[in-house]
Amino acid sequence: MALDDRDIRILAVLSREGRISKTALAQRVNLSTTPCAERLKRLEESGLIRAYRAEIALAAVAPHVTVFVTVELESHRAETFQIFERAITARDEIVACWALGGGFDYLMQIVTVDIDAYQRLIDGLLAAHIGLKRYFTYIVTKDVKAGAPPLSRLLGGDTSA
Repeated sequence: MALDDRDIRILAVLSREGRISKTALAQRVNLSTTPCAERLKRLEESGLIRAYRAEIALAAVAPHVTVFVTVELESHRAETFQIFERAITARDEIVACWALGGGFDYLMQIVTVDIDAYQRLIDGLLAAHIGLKRYFTYIVTKDVKAGAPPLSRLLGGDTSA
């Protein structure tokens, strides 16, 4: 799908402010409401906008721990990757997972109530024989930065809105 400067600006604004009203979005990207809504619908239908989410202040809601885990699989057969990926997508505590090139096969982001819950999750994955050979745990001690991707730099457009 070809994107013009206004599409890029819409995506940039929504990546930072998902709950912005259509009227406010139209004003931010210098369009009238109807054309902006039509562009938004097209971006959603094309799959470029996959979801709208709220960024929750977890510390204010419940005790939790965020853990990043690097994973090495026992083999690099397609079947092993498929088994592993099916297993981890079934676990709600694994909130993100990326396949990597380089020294490790995957990087997972896990959010659990505490370290004991994290270890039970890992023990369950090991017991499930899903091809997990080795893993390394990195516990998050402080949130420093989280945000939207830099669309203006990635796409070369002016998305200052």
